[in-house]
This record gives sequence, structure tokens and C-alpha cells, in this order.
Amino acid sequence: MLGIVIFGLAIALPSCRSLDRLRLENFRTDQSASVPTIISTIIGEPKTFNTLLSAESTSSDVLAMMYTGLLGTDLITGEIVPALAESWNVSEDGKTITYILKENLKWSDGEPLTVDDVVFTYNDLIFNEEIPAGLRDIMRIGAEGKLPTVRKLGDRRIEFKIPEPFAPFLQTTGAAILPKHVLEKTLTTRSPDGQPLFLSTWDTSTDPTKIVGNGPYKIKRFVPGERIVFESNEYYWDTGEDGRQKPYVKELIWPVVTSQDAEFVRFRSGDSDMVSVTPNIFPLVKQDEKQGNYTVYEGGPAASRFFITFNLNKGSLNGKPVVNPVKAAWFNNVSFRQAVAHAIDRQTMLNNLFKGLGEFQNSQIAPQSPYYLPEGMPVPGYPAGLPVYDYDLEAARKLLTDAGFEYRGDQLFDAEGNRVRFTLQTNVGNNLRESAIIQISQNLAQIGIQADTNPIDFNKLIANMDNTLDWDAIVLSFGAGLEPNSSANLWTVNGNSHFFNYQPSTLPPLPGREIADWEQELSNLYVQAAQELDETKRKALYARTQILAQENLPFIHLVGQYSIWAVRNDIENIKPTALAGTLGPLWNVDELELAER
Repeated sequence: MLGIVIFGLAIALPSCRSLDRLRLENFRTDQSASVPTIISTIIGEPKTFNTLLSAESTSSDVLAMMYTGLLGTDLITGEIVPALAESWNVSEDGKTITYILKENLKWSDGEPLTVDDVVFTYNDLIFNEEIPAGLRDIMRIGAEGKLPTVRKLGDRRIEFKIPEPFAPFLQTTGAAILPKHVLEKTLTTRSPDGQPLFLSTWDTSTDPTKIVGNGPYKIKRFVPGERIVFESNEYYWDTGEDGRQKPYVKELIWPVVTSQDAEFVRFRSGDSDMVSVTPNIFPLVKQDEKQGNYTVYEGGPAASRFFITFNLNKGSLNGKPVVNPVKAAWFNNVSFRQAVAHAIDRQTMLNNLFKGLGEFQNSQIAPQSPYYLPEGMPVPGYPAGLPVYDYDLEAARKLLTDAGFEYRGDQLFDAEGNRVRFTLQTNVGNNLRESAIIQISQNLAQIGIQADTNPIDFNKLIANMDNTLDWDAIVLSFGAGLEPNSSANLWTVNGNSHFFNYQPSTLPPLPGREIADWEQELSNLYVQAAQELDETKRKALYARTQILAQENLPFIHLVGQYSIWAVRNDIENIKPTALAGTLGPLWNVDELELAER
């Protein structure tokens, strides 16, 4: 692999004329060469085309092209903007929110998109306990976790009633609206195992041309292992200020690759129009910016959080402990987690892996959020602010020995004489993550811990986290936005993404699963913060969540890289923002235009 990467870096950039020739030869389908097309690679394949069942970035990015909600968010200003709804009104007591749909909305199959689709999406799908929709956890209100009631008021008016004021409510109605005329029967029809047919509807074996959406694009072709081809949705609801139908770019082609190295080689060869610039390729990409006729856009510190986490689940699944009880005892010891945090040399990680193009992360909330607590900022009860774990091997060893661990030579054992050894995983193909687990393993060896690295396929990794719960420790990232409640399903104890101590919603309570006091308090704080309308008080509650998370370290935050993308100069209206995550320059895809090629 290293040889391939070095060769890829050494090749010369082709001319713009050659770029077009390569695109035409390698990627055009049955469209003419004149069809405006953007080519953007993806690492790995989507797991589903069902937006309510999507739990990983590749599927989410694909579905972002195909679906829209009542409202959206401008990722530059942070403002809530109209989408399918042209306007909305919040009652004086904050408990009734009324939306008015735009006129003449249609689905990608030409059928009318109506209030009935909105009511169906919320009442029959999102609020349906038989469907493991993570959004449902985000929309739960108050200590009892009540859900809104949704009803039709007229041909274009929908009313949401909530039991009490809920500060982030408008953001939650950015959820994708789904077609009742296609999906209603999948709720009344059962599969042989008794589950609603909806749970197997629109999986990746589905003919993608049968999938109905309301976003700027629809899938024209999906070739597993090769590519996804999108074509513009002729019934998309939005137009530009000049009255032109959006999207302006009529075709998207997303070749499937296996690694960041492969993404870069394609970009350098002219086989893609944009690439996420990782620190190891930044100097070369920047150096060739003018010659390659592209621009390097810097969007600021990543909003996503990069971390190592341990499986804290003490429960049993199918009669067997989720985690070996010996390891579970280590992982659930807060001194053990704090020692690990002190043993990770983040400065070396920043210098060597990130080439200085990043910053330390110490919070689960993105720095762009108004609720972010910067390092060193005092808050009531915590004059020093956030706990921070600097690289300190002596402090790490003392935490371990004070907690009952002991050293035999340079190896660490617990009080029962068990060698401290576990498996550290991430997804194969992500260079930074693979390099990070190697460094972390080397760092932990300095305090006597053996961490065996094991990069695996991303979909397999997610399946382990969601289904078998079979993992020890993982290095991964989770998305974070402006509104912390968007991650509530990660922090509430029975949330659909509470993976460090996960209770699958499809299973009865796991025998032996325990909720720590700090874990329950964090869950409660997220509920309280969503209830609080006073911004000063909301900030205080979220400050407490950040301190509590740093004290107890369900996630040991590492380094966040800067969001940097290289984009061909003939793509216009690029608006860089770190809040776009893996979508990068495609977050406003319906506004992008192509100069004549």
C-alpha cells in the first residue's frame, strides 16, 4: 500500500483537457458529454437507502441528496431556513408549532407531496416504536420522554403540539419527509419473522429507480463496489432567484473506493472533482493548486469529534456477557480511563499524524456551537473549567496503581493477576484512524497495557456496535453540530446511539446492564437542557455536561483536524464550512454550478 501511495504522489497532474477526457472515458453513463456532472468519491458503500434506518455517514450522505425536511439549516449562518415548509409559527406558550407547506410540492415520481405525507412520516414512522429511528430519541420531550402530537389542519397546514416548551424543536423538523403512497403498505405487511416490512424496504438490493424522494437528486444507478449515479429530480421544489430550476448540476457520480489513498489517487488522476485533504497530502495538494486548476478550501476546525471509547456494557446477550467480565472491570474503572487519557501523546499525534493541521479536542460539543465550553473557561463550581488530560505517564501509572493495578516488570496486571490486554479497532481505509490506533497502542505500551490493533471493514464495525456488541475499544468520530440536542440519542441512556453502553431497542433489557450515576446524570442534563428556553441557563447546563463527560471519559477526545477540501475551479458557489462533515462542498449541492467544460 505504501508503494502505491508514493507512486500516486509522484505522478504529474494532467491538463484540464485530459481531465475531461478521463471523465468521459471512465465515468460517463448513457448521458451525453454535455450533461453537467460532478464526480465525488465515497469510501465504502451505503448500508441502506432507507433514511430512517441510516446510522453511518456513507448512507447519510447518499440520502442527503435525496430527501428534504420541513426546515433546513444554513451551515454558514447557522440560521433555520424554509425547505418543504414555506413558513412556520410558534405559539406564545411555545407548545404549538404550525407549518405551512409550499404549494404544488411533488415527489420524484410526480405524485403530489402533501400534509398527509408529513403526518405519516412523524406519526407512523418516526414515532413508531417498532422502527429503530434515532430521530425519535432526539424528539423526546421532558423527563418522561413524551413525543409531539402531529395533525393535519388543512391542505397545506400541519400542527405539532408538544407537552412543554422544547428549545431545539425547530431543528428536529429538518427530518426527511417520506412518501405515504409508497411506504404505507410496508407497515401493515409483515415479514416472515413478524417485523414490519418497512425494516427491509429500500435496502441496497432495491432497484434504486424505485426509491421515491423529494430532494434535489434521485438514484439513477447503483453498481455495488463501483459507483452510485444520481440524476437531478425534475420535481424538486426549489428554484434560484432567477427562477431557474435547481439543482443546476444535472448528474452526480460517486465512485466507490476503499481508502483515502484511493480517493487521492483518483483526484490526482482527474477522475474526481473534489477530495477531502488529509494532513499527509496537504503539502502536495497545496503545492499543485495552480497547476491542477483547483482551489484548496479551508473550513476551520472539524465539528466532528475524534475519540477512543471503551465498551462499558456489563450486560449479557444470548446468555453470554457482552464484554469479558475481566475487561469490563477495567473499562468501567474511571481511573483506568483517565490513565489511558494521560498516556496518549496528543501533541505527537497532532505533529506527526495531523502535520499540525488540527487542534486538541476536549469536549463532545463542536467549537462552532454557542454552547461550547472552551478549555480554561471557569464556570460555577469549576473555577478551572474543563478537566484536561495532558500527556503524563507518571500520572497515568499512579492512577493505575492507586486503583489496584500492579506492575510486573513493564507489564500491567490487575489485582487478580490478569494481564491488561484488549483489542483496539477502527475502520480500515481511513489513514488517520489506522495511524491513530497504532500510535495509541504504542503509547499504552509505555504504561504496561497491550492494545492489539485490528482495523476492520466499516460496515462490520458498525454491525458489531449495533448488533453483536462485540468490541473492546474503538477509535472513531461522531458528528457534532450547532445544537447539542442533535446528539441527545448518543447521551441518553436508552438512546439509539448510546453505543458505549448500548441497549438495542429491538431487544428486551439486557440482563446485568448497569447505568452509572454519572451516565444517568448526563442523560438527565440533556433532557433538562432541551427543556430550558433561557439561553444563559441552557449554556450552564451544557457546560455541566461537558465537565461531567471529561471527568468520567466515556469518550477520550483526541485531535480534530481542520476541514480542508480541494475542488476543481470550474465548480462554482462553493461555501466551505466544517459543519458539513463528510458531505464537504456538497452540503449546498443544489446551488452548485459548473462553468463550461
